Amino acid sequence: MMRHMLHVLVIGLIGIVVSGWSAAAGAQTPEPAYRLVVLGDSLSAGFNLSDDEALPAALERALHARGLGRVVVINAGVSGDTTAAGLARFGFSVGPDADGVLIALGANDALQGQPPEQARANLAAMIDLAEARGLDVALAGMLAPVNLGPDYRARFDDIYPELADGKDVPLYPFLLAPVALHPEFLMGDGMHPTAAGVELMAAPLADFLAQSLFTDTAP
Repeated sequence: MMRHMLHVLVIGLIGIVVSGWSAAAGAQTPEPAYRLVVLGDSLSAGFNLSDDEALPAALERALHARGLGRVVVINAGVSGDTTAAGLARFGFSVGPDADGVLIALGANDALQGQPPEQARANLAAMIDLAEARGLDVALAGMLAPVNLGPDYRARFDDIYPELADGKDVPLYPFLLAPVALHPEFLMGDGMHPTAAGVELMAAPLADFLAQSLFTDTAP
C-alpha cells in the first residue's frame, strides 16, 4: 500500500514539473525595448530642470500612458547645440542600440542668425545618416524669432516642412507650440519651458509619435 502511494506521488510530481515546463515554453518572450533618441539642444536637455523633468523623461511617461510601455526615450540634448554640432556628434549621441531618432535642433541656429541654408543641409545630413542605419526618423520643427525679420523667418521656417516633404519623414511642426504664447509656462528668459511647460509639450508630441512612428508597434 505504501509503495503504491509513493508511486502515485512521484507520478504527480512529475506531472507538475512537466506542466511547468510546458507553461514556460509556451510563454511569450517579452519584446525588447524600443530606444528612441531625442537629439536636441537645451529645449530637450532640460535647461535648469532635473533629468526627470526634462522633455525626454516627460515624453517617455506620456508614451507609456498611451500604451507604449516598451519605449525608452534617451536624452541626447546638449545645451547650446546648433544643427552643425548635432551633426558632428550624431554617431556618438545616437548609439548603436537606437531604434529611432527625433531630431529637435535648429533653435540655436536661428538665435545666432546662422544661414538657414546651412541649417537645412545639416538637418538633411542627419536624416540621411539615420536612414542609412535603418532608424525610424521624425523631425521636430522650430520657428525663427520675429526680430530677425520677415525674409530670414520665411527662409528658416520653410526648412522643416520642405525637408519633411522632400525626405518623406514625419514632422511635428513646432516643438514649443504648447508654451510659446504662454509666458506662465516659460522660465524668466522667455525661451525655456518650466517643468509644467515641459509636461504640456510632451502630451501632443507623444500623440504625434504614437501615430507617426508607433502605429503598428505593440506596447
